[in-house]
Amino acid sequence: MAYLIVCPLKNIGSVAEAYRAREMISIMSPGQDFDRPDAIYQGRHLKVDINDINFDTQGLVAAEEKHVLDIIEFSRNWDQDNPLLIHCWFGISRSPAAALIAALANEPDQDDFELANRLREASLSATPNRRIIEIGDNLLGRNCKLSQAVNAIGRGKEASEGNPFMLNIV
Repeated sequence: MAYLIVCPLKNIGSVAEAYRAREMISIMSPGQDFDRPDAIYQGRHLKVDINDINFDTQGLVAAEEKHVLDIIEFSRNWDQDNPLLIHCWFGISRSPAAALIAALANEPDQDDFELANRLREASLSATPNRRIIEIGDNLLGRNCKLSQAVNAIGRGKEASEGNPFMLNIV
């Protein structure tokens, strides 16, 4: 069964090794540097440089269609023999949003509400970035179902940082 691992930046090395992840999506603010874990193949690492914001804000980079298209394309080309690791700074907003999009990009016939509920069961603190979700909803032709599903699970529990979690793509 194919699955995604979502975590904050500080856990990427230990999580990649523990779960044998070989591919990774990093969603970080522009200019934030970090070392790619040795377990992650160099050619199978996507870095998306966006800030964790929902609206255009001067001096910051909001998610745009091209960023979400990169997430969709990368996840569709992931070798599902090993989990795909997705992370952001805290593992609460950008990476859970990307995980939902990656799951739907790979298994489009699943129910958006069931997927969002699986996310909530896996992480009580996940609060997917609304802008990433809305763009992904549109690009994947979900007809607002993904946005509605994320609205239905509501904001996650307050946390300064998320815990690593697994999300089955179906």
